Amino acid sequence: MPSDPHSATTGELVTRLSSQLSDLVRAELQLAKAELAEKGKRAGVGAGLAGAAGVLALYGLGAIIAAVIAALSLFLPVWAAALIVAILIFIVAGVLGLLGKNQIQRATPPVPENTVESVKRDVATVQERIKR
Repeated sequence: MPSDPHSATTGELVTRLSSQLSDLVRAELQLAKAELAEKGKRAGVGAGLAGAAGVLALYGLGAIIAAVIAALSLFLPVWAAALIVAILIFIVAGVLGLLGKNQIQRATPPVPENTVESVKRDVATVQERIKR
């Protein structure tokens, strides 16, 4: 192929364009893969750190519960203090479970109801206009 684009034929220019376009697309795909791999690594590290934070928060909550039991044991037998704290924890867990159940029920069925209704109206409008 001639290196001067002014002396190249149309066929040669189209071939060169096709080749350059393919190279450009391949290079862009390689760049996208590299970028996604880097972001994936960062997301993985972030998820690991968030998981570690969650585990440590759970241990902290356990320490606070132990402190509450120890404080109550100054006035009550240790078994009674632990029983009171356990009952309170179960009550809170039950309330949170019911709230979660209600949220899940409100989210089902997982169909975008407003969008479905809107599409039905659009279809009806189009059908009506076609009949005219």
